[in-house]
Amino acid sequence: MARLRVGRRKYYDLFSHFYDAFIRLHAGQDEDDTRHFLVDAAHLEEESVHRILDLCCGTGSVVLAFAKRCPDALLVGCDFSHGMLRKAQEKTAATQAVFVEGDAAYLPFADGSFNVVTCSHALYELKGQAREQALREMRRVTHSHGVVLIMEHEIPSHPVMKLFFRMRLLFLGCREGREFIEGGLQPLKKIFSRVILNHSWSGRSRLMVCKE
Repeated sequence: MARLRVGRRKYYDLFSHFYDAFIRLHAGQDEDDTRHFLVDAAHLEEESVHRILDLCCGTGSVVLAFAKRCPDALLVGCDFSHGMLRKAQEKTAATQAVFVEGDAAYLPFADGSFNVVTCSHALYELKGQAREQALREMRRVTHSHGVVLIMEHEIPSHPVMKLFFRMRLLFLGCREGREFIEGGLQPLKKIFSRVILNHSWSGRSRLMVCKE
């Protein structure tokens, strides 16, 4: 594993102990609203069998939101951080969710395994080639009639918040991440034939609905 990736995994292993508290402080009520918005976009009522993968699942909050809405679903969370996965397992202990350690660019699942694949506020951290490979993997493991839901940050309009946002990208070494966020739908349209852009109720996140 590349040195940068090992270092980033150690960072997230440590951050997992504070991650949920940080998100609550940063997002407030918007945290729950954004997850509900994401789950609503899956249109679970349109399918009788639900196989859902949350990629870069972190501490499992999105998986838990799906479990509350659809407790009989096959729910899988995938992340490369041991620490995040431990927290996710603790948080979802009362559900049937399964968590898998894996690389977003090389998913350990068969073609067409899921009818819903989600990735929330994470793709911008991947480098260009790894990000494109992750998108191709998301498409590969999604059923032909399924949907891929990708949620990313909107660039803050407030000058101070915009400065903090850009500082975070700089800290992560994510010049390409900024380009991805500012690049609109074009990176996704290279992979998916249909891409629809929606905005969260708060206006702080954007959701790309992608279909084969």
